[in-house]
Amino acid sequence: MAKGLTTAELDAMTDAELLEKLAESKKELFNLRFSAVTHRLEDSGRLREVRREIARIYTIKSEREKNIRTAPAAQ
Repeated sequence: MAKGLTTAELDAMTDAELLEKLAESKKELFNLRFSAVTHRLEDSGRLREVRREIARIYTIKSEREKNIRTAPAAQ
């Protein structure tokens, strides 16, 4: 099973939380790529997981803009 977030977990996040998670994931991807270039990357599969996580976030954002999905109500 993947270590990253599932679609259901991402769908439960608000728009602000999604943007925050997107920024974190992009930063992690940058660090992983840097580690891969310097030959210090231990888990090369993590690169794929993070890229897919970023794609999931973008998909959920896009679906919310098109009113396919709805964001959870702010509490």
